Amino acid sequence: QLQASGGGLVQAGGSLRLSCAASGIIFSRYDVGWYRQGPGNERVLVAQMSSRGITSYIDSVKGRFFISMDSARNTAHLQMNSLRPEDTAVYYCNVLTGVSPTYNWGQGTLVTVSS
Repeated sequence: QLQASGGGLVQAGGSLRLSCAASGIIFSRYDVGWYRQGPGNERVLVAQMSSRGITSYIDSVKGRFFISMDSARNTAHLQMNSLRPEDTAVYYCNVLTGVSPTYNWGQGTLVTVSS
């Protein structure tokens, strides 16, 4: 089970740190991804980290978002800086198989960025 948290309302330029707690698996053994789904949009993968710690991001969040893994707490994080209104979305985490989500979607966390 994967549970995302940490969302909220923030002004443009602000920061948020999302967390994804995993149960039933050892998170750090897998490739992990953060997805988001904005209003009227499809769910897209915005950041991923391989089990070896290699990270990648979509262009629109490069240099602003940072994915990390806290193995001791079995939790993944997404640090989001310099937030923009277009970052407004529900954010989800999942284990990746290739670039596809592996498990059923848990409850996401809503991020709202005001201008």
